[in-house]
Amino acid sequence: MKNTLGILIIIFLVLLVKSPSGFSQVSIEDYQRADSVMKFNNLVYHGAITPNWIDSSHCFWYKVKTRKGQEYFMIDAQKLKKNPAFDQEKLCREINRLTGKQYKPYSLPISNISFSKNLKELHFELDSFKWKCNLAGYKTEKGARLEKASKQRYWGESIDELGNSPVTSPDSQWVAYVKNFNVYIKGLKTSEEFQLSFDGSEGEFYSSYFEWSPDSKYVAVNKVRDNKKRYVHFVESSPKDQLQPILQKIEYLKPGDALPVKMPSLFSIAEKKQIHFSTDEFKNQYHLSNPQWWKDSRGFTFEFNQRGHQAYQVVEVEAPTGSLKTIIDEQSSTFIDYSSKRYRYDVNDGEEIIWTSERDGWNHLYLFNGKTGMLNNQITKSEWVVRGVVKVFEKERQVIFKASGKNPGEDPYFIHYYRINFDGSGLTDLTPEPFNHDISFSDDYQYFVDCYSSVEEPPVSVLRAASDGRVLMQVENADISELLATGWKAPEVFHTKGRDGKTEIRGNVYRPSNFDPENQYPVIEYIYAGPHSSFVQKNFYPVPWFAGVAELGFVVVQVDGMGTSNRSKAFHDVCWKNLKDGGFPDRIIWIKALAEKYPYLDTTKVGIFGVSAGGQNAMSALLFHPGFYKVSVSSCGCHDNRMDKIWWNEQFMGYPIGPHYEACSNVVNANRLQGKLLLMVGEVDDNVDPSSTMQVVNALIKADKDFELLVLPGEKHTAGGKYGERRRRDFFVRHLLNSDPPDWNKITENEKL
Repeated sequence: MKNTLGILIIIFLVLLVKSPSGFSQVSIEDYQRADSVMKFNNLVYHGAITPNWIDSSHCFWYKVKTRKGQEYFMIDAQKLKKNPAFDQEKLCREINRLTGKQYKPYSLPISNISFSKNLKELHFELDSFKWKCNLAGYKTEKGARLEKASKQRYWGESIDELGNSPVTSPDSQWVAYVKNFNVYIKGLKTSEEFQLSFDGSEGEFYSSYFEWSPDSKYVAVNKVRDNKKRYVHFVESSPKDQLQPILQKIEYLKPGDALPVKMPSLFSIAEKKQIHFSTDEFKNQYHLSNPQWWKDSRGFTFEFNQRGHQAYQVVEVEAPTGSLKTIIDEQSSTFIDYSSKRYRYDVNDGEEIIWTSERDGWNHLYLFNGKTGMLNNQITKSEWVVRGVVKVFEKERQVIFKASGKNPGEDPYFIHYYRINFDGSGLTDLTPEPFNHDISFSDDYQYFVDCYSSVEEPPVSVLRAASDGRVLMQVENADISELLATGWKAPEVFHTKGRDGKTEIRGNVYRPSNFDPENQYPVIEYIYAGPHSSFVQKNFYPVPWFAGVAELGFVVVQVDGMGTSNRSKAFHDVCWKNLKDGGFPDRIIWIKALAEKYPYLDTTKVGIFGVSAGGQNAMSALLFHPGFYKVSVSSCGCHDNRMDKIWWNEQFMGYPIGPHYEACSNVVNANRLQGKLLLMVGEVDDNVDPSSTMQVVNALIKADKDFELLVLPGEKHTAGGKYGERRRRDFFVRHLLNSDPPDWNKITENEKL
């Protein structure tokens, strides 16, 4: 009996040592390794580049990391020659002479580099000054001090419709302006003033953003019924420049709020009067654009986005009659993805219009007759997705665009670039290699640089001819020999069928650098399921920021489930009025399929974390799928879609606000919490109202639930920063590994390093 007990103890101790899920303490060295793996990203030489084409020339320069350091190269695409962009040692000596500093030639901290068109002068910024170098003799001069960057306009701030300066007509005969909320014009030669509108008021006024017809015979502008502004208030508790806290306030519209109503208006200059027409059918608007005139002055168009995003129209107003005609009429029973898929190009002053639409179930290009609104033909078609238009060539009647999912057998998210004729013929893949492509064209679109890679294959950069995509020369080929020498292994790409049994769900697997298949590993999912895009890593980058936690004894995964974008319309529609879905049925199937392939994955211990929309997802995993997800860290989550920004939430949750908003709310459903939850929030978050997190906290307290809360003073929208990352790691170590993190209150900063 004693021998049996001893054997069992030995077996238990062996398993304890072998398994990251054991009860041993995770060491400071494990945390140091989790930080140090980010240095793997520095072991890539001749990697991805950003070409900088010089004016209208066929030359471009780029910076790349080599074994010397940062090197600059110049390529002449016409001559197919590659040379150093400048002599870095000569420039460094000259800069050191002028500054008295000891810069190194291959780590020069210069920025905002540009070359003169003749390539004889180099301009750059250094130490808050502008500099100029004559490359003939490397004579270098210090220029003006850089001006302080102006404060960026806050994204949620509305436009002051009355704040524009008077607008002069193209023939310089008239100026249009708003006075007493009405439209006025004045003759620039005679100074004679005419009032053109008489119904403007403080509550319903004419905008000052006038649009003149090119022939100066008409002026168009929107009449605006303004809305009541909503503001978010928060307290910055610990400002850097004073002791007392600061109350902050930002403009921030939320779902269901009243919006400005804009109505297009047209005025005749010759008759000095308004041309009246009815715009009643456009009052239920999310947005109505400013007028845009045809070049021949026959009329103007505006774009109408109906509230709820189920109708989007391009409408023409004819001059001089004011008659209205709908040219493009986009309708959806769910939502129109105007924010990321809308594209319009007017061919030959609107004789034809190129338009993107998902009307056949996939995002494609269509050619409409701009005069009648009739469809001429569908330019692209089949079960793949147009991801954007690069260039329209009217004379050649061709389009260069990017798309994904076109090439069978590839990752359906890989972006390729194509050329096609307006009639849909002549489709040519300009970037045929089975990788994710990122390209940059010369100004005249004769050449382009193509940098392609995958998560498993390092980047290659080539120069191509834009006519057919043929490779003209290799620019760079990444060297990862030092990276491989460390034992680094690329993330694994894994795919399986989703909830419908037929749609491919794709994701990546990130293992620790000391991975041992004999151990057992809890799984942590990094989630962001925002419907506005797709998010799984596709380009080569050895260790993304979220994967460092794997070093503590986890396998980290990232998945794009249904409800995200860049696949079919049906794939995307899963999110509509149902953001709590988050693609979780697909994610759970995916992780379980991965565990079937790799038995060392412990799916009884699955954690999840995310930021922003991912923060909402991370908490909802515990509310709606507690049988699978056990531990969650949620940062700056938009926990109730009624509390978040209007454009994002109404885009996918719809309008008017209905019971589906409550059904998806982490606040309303807080009483369902099971598992371990850590909430993080920046106290001055100007992206997601921090009250969204505090309302979750309030609901959890009322439901008598256990959780942890970390409020980060002075932080805006954040994943948590260095401290938050450490707390996130600690949380997973405690609750997935059943282990103790280091006692940070007893560890010095030197020990942490």
